[in-house]
Amino acid sequence: MAKKEHISETQATQLLRKHHVSFDEHPYPYEEHGGTSVSARELGVPEHAVIKTLVMQDEAAKPLIVLMHGDCKVSTKNLARGIGCKSVEPCKPEVAQRHSGYMIGGTSPFGTKKAMPVYVEQSILDLPRIYINGGRRGFLVSLAPQVLMDLLNAKPVQCALQD
Repeated sequence: MAKKEHISETQATQLLRKHHVSFDEHPYPYEEHGGTSVSARELGVPEHAVIKTLVMQDEAAKPLIVLMHGDCKVSTKNLARGIGCKSVEPCKPEVAQRHSGYMIGGTSPFGTKKAMPVYVEQSILDLPRIYINGGRRGFLVSLAPQVLMDLLNAKPVQCALQD
């Protein structure tokens, strides 16, 4: 029997454990700029089930998190319209890191440094299980999408563009 790779705790896994959330850990070899296609390939799961955590900001530079399918892009125009903002744009990497407390490529919506509103692409909630960053590069956790609603109070939006 293969020895399970030890994963040290992250802010994300600490939060999930504290709230008694059932999740599985999935370490994989991280590739710089590989994105969700690499993690999906390494874990042998559809990229559509790998959820990316994007730190964005509105026109007043207020940060927010958008959770999107790995194989889709965010229509910032549709997102802004859906959440009642004039505009939404991705934060610069160093700004995103300051807000989330996570390195780019390792951003989890769980256990962020700053409390931010979380928006989730509506169709993510229809998946049986999602794979989302666990707070470190090369580390995803799989869990029920309902956790996003229960723990993060995520608000469903429709802003996906097929990649």
